Amino acid sequence: MGRVNQLSALALMSMSLIASSSLASQRDHTITTDDFFSVAGMGGVQLSPDGRQAVWLESRWDKELDKAQRDLWLVNTKSSQSQRLTFTNESESSPQWSPDSQYIYYLGQQGDKEGKAPFNAKRQVFRLNVSTLQSVPVTKEKRGVKSYQLSQDGKQLYFTTSKESQDDDTWAGMRASHSAPQYGHGKQDTNPLYKLDLQHYTQTLLLDDDKVVWEFSVSNDGGKIARITTTDTELVFLEGWSNIEVFNTSDASNKVLEDSAWREQAPSPYGWLLGLSWHDDNQQLAFRIDYDGHPGQLFVNQTNQDKLLEISRPGDATLNGNNINWRPDSDEICYRGSDHGRVKLFCTEVDDSKQGDTRTVVNGDLVIGSYSFSHNGKKLAFSHNGLDHFYDMFIADANSKRAKYKRITNINPQVDTWVLPQISTVSWQAPDGSTVEGILDLPAGYKPEDGPLPLIVQIHGGPTSATPYALQHRSYGRSTFTANGWALLSPNYRGSTGYGDKFLTDLVGHEHEIEVQDILAGVDYLIAEGIADKDKMAVMGWSNGGYLTNALIATTERFKAASSGAGVFDQRLQWILEDTPGHVINFMDGKQPWEDPQLYSHGSSLTYADKIKTPTLIHIGENDARVPLGHAQGLYRALRHYLNVPVELVVYPGEGHGLSKYQHRKAKMEWDQRWFNYYVLGIEPK
Repeated sequence: MGRVNQLSALALMSMSLIASSSLASQRDHTITTDDFFSVAGMGGVQLSPDGRQAVWLESRWDKELDKAQRDLWLVNTKSSQSQRLTFTNESESSPQWSPDSQYIYYLGQQGDKEGKAPFNAKRQVFRLNVSTLQSVPVTKEKRGVKSYQLSQDGKQLYFTTSKESQDDDTWAGMRASHSAPQYGHGKQDTNPLYKLDLQHYTQTLLLDDDKVVWEFSVSNDGGKIARITTTDTELVFLEGWSNIEVFNTSDASNKVLEDSAWREQAPSPYGWLLGLSWHDDNQQLAFRIDYDGHPGQLFVNQTNQDKLLEISRPGDATLNGNNINWRPDSDEICYRGSDHGRVKLFCTEVDDSKQGDTRTVVNGDLVIGSYSFSHNGKKLAFSHNGLDHFYDMFIADANSKRAKYKRITNINPQVDTWVLPQISTVSWQAPDGSTVEGILDLPAGYKPEDGPLPLIVQIHGGPTSATPYALQHRSYGRSTFTANGWALLSPNYRGSTGYGDKFLTDLVGHEHEIEVQDILAGVDYLIAEGIADKDKMAVMGWSNGGYLTNALIATTERFKAASSGAGVFDQRLQWILEDTPGHVINFMDGKQPWEDPQLYSHGSSLTYADKIKTPTLIHIGENDARVPLGHAQGLYRALRHYLNVPVELVVYPGEGHGLSKYQHRKAKMEWDQRWFNYYVLGIEPK
């Protein structure tokens, strides 16, 4: 990579070309905190079978409801005319088209808890007529519908619901006799599978074996049903004790796929299965598994021959997400992959359980979200987050090796007037000689000769993730800061995805060490380039970004302020309390706490808490199961009561690992801005 000023110039040139070719208004609006709540999100893109229309889920913040809300929207792929389809106060999800492109099925909820199904505030399957825009419920389950799938011919609806199941073990009687206490195990919600005949509206129970069903997929001929199952609803069971089962509907036989390839032979036994997809031949089943700290895997199982193929990934790409799909009328399995800050769509040929060529379906600096093919596999619709827009829908020819893509929506027209940051990729050398990349956001119009800027290091979570090369205005940082004159560096440190398997796995056994040095080397690089003011720096992050914020302030006093969101403080406590302890074990080199106590101690900021001098703002959700409240309380206690470091603890009532409430998101953003302004820039809080 070149120098920062060269990259910034290229980014500015690219953005000016985009602006000159669009109908955007003059960019004269300075980005504010409130602008965050005006941004609509796009997900669940589904192209109609005939390719003429596409539906998506659009999320928007609603101040009165104090939350974000999803609705269904429709666009004509030729005219680009769009319209809103649903107007409820509850989020819709899982849109699917009927084969004739006349109806859209989706999950929704209406009514209240006192009502009778289907209007009992439980999720049901609804069907919307595209011509009349009328929507009717097609299920009426008392406990609601968990997931569903429409058959290939549109005549059958498969769905799972839930029921309470009791363990039948030695102590079942005692738990039943003394039902007042809560027990660690003994009962869970399991998921029976039903088939609804949409011609006669007769419903049949297909399978009820008291298992938790995380996902299911029905083959095109209806002969096989694949399921991801566990025996309990706790995530710890999904993370290492889940199975893929294939149920044969003709003889009611059920087979559990042999799992050594993604368990005993895998880099970690603590992986979670996801993404089931049947080929048109009704024999090949594709599925994924992901791991914390290790690259995920993609398999194709030839169910009638017990052949298993692992798909190798191109270049440095890391598998991204669970939306894997066989391209219709082809032998290509398609999947998203992270690649140097981009997210690309790849398709790999599979022939007789052998891997063929892999192609990038659409080339360019793309960050692809959801995607969908037409029924003949020739047309592709996808969402993409670019440098001058948030996620919007694009269409392309899915067959061509040189496919051109066309934007057909603009769901955030207000962004056309925003003064946007300069976004570029930068790279530097880590102390061990490894090349590390990051995404650098600079204020609009900034030139290197203008001199150094105050710097915020904003750290992504995961850590098996990456900050994308795209415009972002998040409640955890970014555009509001650059609008106010800050430089913002988002390092894709060791352990990030999209930079090769070694770069990803280098972090295992070296947390609180190798990635900390990666980040500090990036800071030194920006200082040497004259971009960052070494005396005016802050650090922030959420989840693993919060963990690394804690690690950085326990390593150096160079940062004048810190915002630690949902960050681990002690690895032993994390193993004890979090809902996915395999995450900790993986990064502790597969060791349990009693097997290598020193490794857990080395990976904990609590061990080095006496080194912390940085004024620290701590954010946490009251009911966070991923990084429980005790971490924030421990950090707060250490800083306030024993180390005399300026600190504020902000606990968000009722929230989990993310902030879902409007007022909480706004509080988070305004606290961070005032905290950094005061401790870094010396600006008194208003």
